[in-house]
Amino acid sequence: MARTTTEIHNSIFESITTNADLATLNSTSKVSIYRLFVFVISYAIWMLEVLFDTHKTQIDTAILEQKSGTPRWYRKMALAFQYGFDLIYDSDQFDNTGFTTEEIEASKIIKYCSVKESLESNKLTIKVAGDDGDFLVPLTAPELESFSEYMQEIKYAGVGLNILNNPADRLILTMDVYRDVLVIDQTGTSIKNGGKPIEAAIKAYMKNLPFDGELVLNDLIASLRTVDGVNNVNIVTATASHYDAVIGFSDFAVISVRTIPRSGYFEVGSLNVGVFESGNFSSVSYVV
Repeated sequence: MARTTTEIHNSIFESITTNADLATLNSTSKVSIYRLFVFVISYAIWMLEVLFDTHKTQIDTAILEQKSGTPRWYRKMALAFQYGFDLIYDSDQFDNTGFTTEEIEASKIIKYCSVKESLESNKLTIKVAGDDGDFLVPLTAPELESFSEYMQEIKYAGVGLNILNNPADRLILTMDVYRDVLVIDQTGTSIKNGGKPIEAAIKAYMKNLPFDGELVLNDLIASLRTVDGVNNVNIVTATASHYDAVIGFSDFAVISVRTIPRSGYFEVGSLNVGVFESGNFSSVSYVV
């Protein structure tokens, strides 16, 4: 691990102090020539050590991901998919000839992916999602068709793929937020800054939750308690519904402690006349 510039700086000065030939270099002025030389050299050494650390990380990652056929490799290949581009003949690499870096990056529509071995032999479950800037979103039908064909092209022979591109699991949080009346009003609005910080914090937490990761209710509570003006949070009930290709969305089921979304991610909302409304936080009450 790279040393700090201060550590390198001090190390050089210790060497100067113990070297009789350099005894005359004893000025304490911060702008003395030899001190400026030491600073420049220290910074250069620090930068070199940082580059070595970065290079080591890149090599370690390359070694880990070069093992073709592993779930990690399939995830890497899924994230590398470029919508609208063709593969180089007899290759698993895209032909990017004549395209700019910006165009290439814009074509990579798979922003989130998880790959897990299914209970069935020789089969992998691949969950994917895109990103519209604020929320995770499923791929469109044409995008999914193109991606599925790509995965069939690059997969290992005999390996079955189960690609899940479902809409987000629906999550309803019925909760009491104990507010500081000096900071947040009864509607959950910040008195000083405007906006609704609790709703923003819930959305940010869900966006930052690891894709296909576990939602732990106590962790969500701990995160919300860090919001300015929040004294405490009590989740009265948390319920979720997942999408099924046959029946549509399932009935809402209670989450007791933790859960993993079937689609890999959540959207938060509330029921309005029996219909789920994404982004509706009417189930959140602000109390004193």
